[in-house]
Amino acid sequence: MLFVVLFTAAVCVNQAIKSQQIKAYLDAQTASCAENFLNDLEKLLNNTGPIEQKTVELYLASVINVTSVIENVTSDQLISLGNKVLAVTEKLVSSLVTPTETQNTTSINLSDLEGQVFSVGKMTNLTEIPPLLTSNSSLSIDLIGISKKNNGSAAVVFVSYSNMDNILKPKFFNESSKKSITKTMMSTVVLATLPNITSLTKPVNFTFKHTKKLVPAANLFCVYWNESKWVEDGCNITEINNTYTVCSCIHLSTFALIMQFDNTPRDADDAIELINTVGVSVGLLFLFLTILTLAVCQRGPKVTNVALLNLSMSLFFAHLVFLLTQQYQENVKKSQFSQLCEVLAGATHFLFLSAFVWMFIEAVLLYICVKNLSRIRSKQLEVLNWKCMLVIGYVIPLVLVGITSGLNPDAYSIDSCWLKNSVIWVFLGPVCGIIAINFLLTCVIIAVLRHALSNLDKSVSQLKHTRSLVLKTLLQFVILGCPWVLGFFTEQDKMIKIIFLFLNSQQGTFIFIVHCVLNQEVRCSLK
Repeated sequence: MLFVVLFTAAVCVNQAIKSQQIKAYLDAQTASCAENFLNDLEKLLNNTGPIEQKTVELYLASVINVTSVIENVTSDQLISLGNKVLAVTEKLVSSLVTPTETQNTTSINLSDLEGQVFSVGKMTNLTEIPPLLTSNSSLSIDLIGISKKNNGSAAVVFVSYSNMDNILKPKFFNESSKKSITKTMMSTVVLATLPNITSLTKPVNFTFKHTKKLVPAANLFCVYWNESKWVEDGCNITEINNTYTVCSCIHLSTFALIMQFDNTPRDADDAIELINTVGVSVGLLFLFLTILTLAVCQRGPKVTNVALLNLSMSLFFAHLVFLLTQQYQENVKKSQFSQLCEVLAGATHFLFLSAFVWMFIEAVLLYICVKNLSRIRSKQLEVLNWKCMLVIGYVIPLVLVGITSGLNPDAYSIDSCWLKNSVIWVFLGPVCGIIAINFLLTCVIIAVLRHALSNLDKSVSQLKHTRSLVLKTLLQFVILGCPWVLGFFTEQDKMIKIIFLFLNSQQGTFIFIVHCVLNQEVRCSLK
C-alpha cells in the first residue's frame, strides 16, 4: 500500500510538470490527482497502527511535493485541498506521540515543513515545558497544567508549513473588503493540536517571525483557519515589532499572521485625514464652549440642561480620545504598552455609547415636555431626576462594554485600537436601536405637538418655547443621529466618507449654535 500511495504522488508531480506545456487543461487534473492521493493516504492512516518516524517523514515529503505544484485552480478546490493537507499532516505528526512516564520530544525537519511533538507523563519533574520551536515560529503552552487535568499525561503537536500560503491564501481572509485592499501572508502557517484533548487551561502564545517586510501603515491580524476562510475569533495580538508578532489564542487550530494594506493613493488618504483632524479639532473647540456655557447656565433657575450637558461631555471626550488614538496609534502599537490600544478602544466604545444614550434621554424628556406642555424642568423632576439620568446615561453603556469584554476578551483590536470587525455590531446594534427609537419618538412628538397647536392659543409663550425646542431637537436628531447611517457606506465611496467625517466632526459646532447661540434662555442667563 505504501508503494501505491507514493507512486500516486509521483504521478501527480509528473503530471504537474507536463502541465507546464498544456496548462489550461492539466492544472485542474493535477489538483484532482493531488486530492485523490491525499484521500488514499488518509485511508491508509486510518487503517494503520504506529508508524516509524522515517515513514512519517516520507509521507510528509510526498504531501509537500504534491501540493507545491498546484496552480491556477478554483478557490473551492484550494479550500478542499487545504483542508485535506491539514487533516493528513495532523494525523501523520500526531502518530509520533508515544506514551512516556517523564517527558519526550520528537522533531521533524523537512524542506517545507517543520514539526515538533512534546509529551509529558505522570513522573515528569517539569513545572513548565520549553517553547516548541521552528525556524520562523514558536508555541508556548501550559502542557503541565493540561496534563494535570488529563490523568497526568498530555502531548502537543506543533507543525509549521512554509508553502501552505499557496493553498490557504490570504485572500480567504475578510473577503468582503474593498478591491484596493492588499492581503499578504506575513508568517508561515502553523498547526497546533492536543491529541485526544479538547480544552486548554489558559491561552496559548504563538510567536511569528515576519517572513515579509512590514508596511508601517498596514494592519496585522492573528487569524485561524475555520475550514473555509481565515477568521480572527479567539486570537489577538499582544506584542508587535518590525521583526516578529506575538499572538494569544484561546483555542488550538491552524494559525497565521496576515497583513492588510489599503492601496488607495496616499494623497487621497492624507486629504481625508487632514479633513478629519481639522474638523474634529473645530468640533472639540465648540463642544468645550458648549460645556462651559451650559455649566454656567446650569446655576440659573430657568435653565436645566442636564441631558444636553452630559451629551456634550460624552461627545467631547469620545472625539478627543478617538482623535488622539488615531494620531498616535502607531506609537502605541510599537511601544511596550501595546495593550493600551485595547483600553483606548474600550473607552471610545463607552463614550460613544454614552452619547447615544444621552440623546435617547433627551428625546424622552422632550416627549414628556410636549405631552404635558410645560417646561422640561418641572416635569423632569417628577419623572427623571438628575441622579436617575446619570445612572441611565453612564451605567448602561458601562455594562454593555463590560459584557462585550467579558464575553469576548479579544473584542478590542490591539492593531486598530477599535472594535474588531467580527464584533462591530456590539456598537452598531445599540446605536441603530437608539436611532430607530429616537426617530419614532420624534414622530410621536410632532404628532402630539400638532394636536396641541390645533387646540391651544398659538400665542402662548409656553407653546412657542415647546415648538422651538421640538425644532431644535429634530435638527439635533438629524445632525447627531442620521450621519451614522452613512458609516455603513464609507468603504464604497470616498465622497460619502468625507461627508460622514465632516458631519460627525461638526456635531459640537451644531450643538453650540443651536443650543447656546440661538437659545434665548441661555443668552438671558449669561447677561
